[in-house]
Amino acid sequence: MKLFIRQHIPLIMFSLLQISIMLLVIWFSGFQNLLILSYSAFLGVFILIVYLTYRYFSEAQLYAKLSKPPQTLEETITETNHTPLASAVDDFVDIQFRQYQAKLETWEEKQQERFTFMNQWVHQMKTPLSVIELIIQSEDDPRFDSIAEETLRLRKGLEMALYTSRLDTFTEDFLVQDISLYETINKVVVENKQYFIRNYVYPELKVDQHLKIRTDGKWLRFVLDQLLTNAIKYSAGTREKITIAAYKEDHAVILEIIDRGVGIPTSDLSRVFQPFFTGENGRMFKESTGMGLYLVKVVLEKLNHSIELESKVGEGTTARIIFSS
Repeated sequence: MKLFIRQHIPLIMFSLLQISIMLLVIWFSGFQNLLILSYSAFLGVFILIVYLTYRYFSEAQLYAKLSKPPQTLEETITETNHTPLASAVDDFVDIQFRQYQAKLETWEEKQQERFTFMNQWVHQMKTPLSVIELIIQSEDDPRFDSIAEETLRLRKGLEMALYTSRLDTFTEDFLVQDISLYETINKVVVENKQYFIRNYVYPELKVDQHLKIRTDGKWLRFVLDQLLTNAIKYSAGTREKITIAAYKEDHAVILEIIDRGVGIPTSDLSRVFQPFFTGENGRMFKESTGMGLYLVKVVLEKLNHSIELESKVGEGTTARIIFSS
């Protein structure tokens, strides 16, 4: 109704002005019968009201559609009244919608091509990395230790790129089932064994071997790998333990990864889950990308889990994953 009134204010003003001018012309021409003139004015206003009433009810659906934003794209192409203006608006919106759909389909095809290329490229890069790792395993030269460390970083970077590209197709790439939390954590710890050793920190598992959770094992391993990598990186050289503990609390299973490293400044703690945010520690440790914790947060939300961080500078950080039942 408000949109209709705003649309027709010029017409109403023009019609009232026209009626007033006609009455003045008749008055000054010598015809000064107030009753007839009043009746003429009433008749003019009445005809205007009848016309506006007809326009409003014939295009009520159109004005309602324009006044209320659609909740879905499909709502924008619903037909309204079959008046010329309403039909023209419907045709215009329909054309725009089809053009948008065509561009969206083109964009999705390009995204799928990028996704396929990224997966193929990552898998192709893993092959020479595996060959390099096999070669350096049989060598005692200390220089190969540095090569091994760099190949590990390359492998983790490739895995991050692969999992990042898979986020858009997450629903097609996950399987929720009951898994052993101990076995999952132990597998990630073993995979990072050399990383622990080179940085002089040591894992400490305090997880019940019979404890099970319901989640996607592959994506959880990715999350744990990111958290353990951070814990090792920011505890390097401390010769302290990184504790991985799990326990039940009410109807949830809590998993904690506790390091005794540099800790996170309070000013950075609320922003560490933002993409590309590195903070003060990121500027000290140059290999930080600012994407690890962001991906952890996104993946856990998609798995319907949550994460909390507690940290004190110089004392360490606790990452707490909450698996709600």
